[in-house]
Amino acid sequence: MSNTVAQRTHEIGVRMALGAQQESMLRLVVGNGLRLTLFGVLLGTAGALLLTRLMKGFLFQVTPTDPETFAIVAFFLILVAFLASYIPARRAMRVDPVVALRYE
Repeated sequence: MSNTVAQRTHEIGVRMALGAQQESMLRLVVGNGLRLTLFGVLLGTAGALLLTRLMKGFLFQVTPTDPETFAIVAFFLILVAFLASYIPARRAMRVDPVVALRYE
């Protein structure tokens, strides 16, 4: 995510120079990261639910489709993705638009 934001520094600088607010740019970057994460969590959850029969023999005192486990794992994945998007986005917001416009 940090690499993606670094590649978009010029775009962010242009938007900021044209009057975009920092909050809207932050929402844009974090929103893109979370959209990818939610898509991955949905696909991963569906895949995990399909493979529960294979895992049944390895699980002890937990049902294969334990909703708490799925919810906790999804929550932590989304939390890590949020931080992975938020930190580079905050760094990009501190860049002066003039410097970002010169960035190549």
